[in-house]
Amino acid sequence: MQQATGYQAFIPADLPPDPPIAFDRDLICALSEADRALGSLEAVSTLVPDPDLFVAMYVRQEAVLSSQIEGTQSTLEDVLQFEAEVRQARQPKDVTEVFNYVRAMNYGLNRLKELPLSLRLIREIHAQLLEGTRGSERELGEFRRSQNWIGPAGCLLSTATFVPPPPHEMKQALDNFEKFLHENENLPVLIHCGLAHAQFETIHPFLDGNGRVGRLLIAFLLCQRHVLSRPLLYLSHYFKAHRAEYYDRLMATRLDGDWEGWLRFFLRGVATVSHEAVATARAIIDLRERHQALIRERFGSRAGHAMEILKGLYQTPLISVRNAERALKCSYATANATLRRMQDEGLIEEITGGHRNRWFRYSPYVRIFEKQSAEGVSSEVGG
Repeated sequence: MQQATGYQAFIPADLPPDPPIAFDRDLICALSEADRALGSLEAVSTLVPDPDLFVAMYVRQEAVLSSQIEGTQSTLEDVLQFEAEVRQARQPKDVTEVFNYVRAMNYGLNRLKELPLSLRLIREIHAQLLEGTRGSERELGEFRRSQNWIGPAGCLLSTATFVPPPPHEMKQALDNFEKFLHENENLPVLIHCGLAHAQFETIHPFLDGNGRVGRLLIAFLLCQRHVLSRPLLYLSHYFKAHRAEYYDRLMATRLDGDWEGWLRFFLRGVATVSHEAVATARAIIDLRERHQALIRERFGSRAGHAMEILKGLYQTPLISVRNAERALKCSYATANATLRRMQDEGLIEEITGGHRNRWFRYSPYVRIFEKQSAEGVSSEVGG
């Protein structure tokens, strides 16, 4: 739509699409495969001992990948050290943005227990996401009151690749978006999620953080609809690896009404990432069984303490001697000896290189997640 100041802005049509989604053979097959893969992920997650202990690692991994899409340089290791307060002289400045993503995810999941996914909750999540970061001056937790646009760095409004609706049109689009979030009985869950993500990115209601919030919405919707009992599916890895197609498919919904093309792409992503997450869960099960067997066979009287430390490492894979002392409720000497023995057996490695205030990392476990992250393409998806 032509605006008074001369630029063209896009005004999205209401959801659900009209004409309705055409469920042709390809789309039905993609939906079926995505449903099966997601079901396998939910099933295998119940087989992992103490699944809540390592869900935090999935959240951290998604935080790293989603934030890297926005240009951050922080790694999973940086986030772990930031959380554990391991002092590193060269810690990236943008690690706070990744940490905020973890906080926003956990905040949103907790709030879903008492508040359905809504514009109010989306604003709250945005505030958690940007607090104290480089975008915090941009109307923290508030929908924009000025025009924004998407395009190459340094482009002007008149040369932008895409211009979302102006604020007065945006409000009406958001009202329909919220109604669509609540009216979810007439569409399959994954179709509902795919449409919601694309519409949110088209509305682009914040001055900063739209991409991250939009990706968080997918996990929140799957948990709210009880498709997943835990947040174990994240599409940032897939979107990052298929940057060009991601943008092209979104633009095709806007310019050509090609929702079916977008949904096929989205569903392929769900299936692909679900299969990867199942493989990760199985690798964790195998790792834990092997390391528990090693402790039982070789640790003798220290096996109980080593098992207790191992359990905690699946939630937080960094530990200091002082932390072990508190966790085990034992002497410093006993905690130190247990960690040293675990280091000698190759379960953990010392990462601080000093004799005082030493920290250890459960590297075999961290590498499972780092390997998956490293397989993504290093290109960026804006948003």
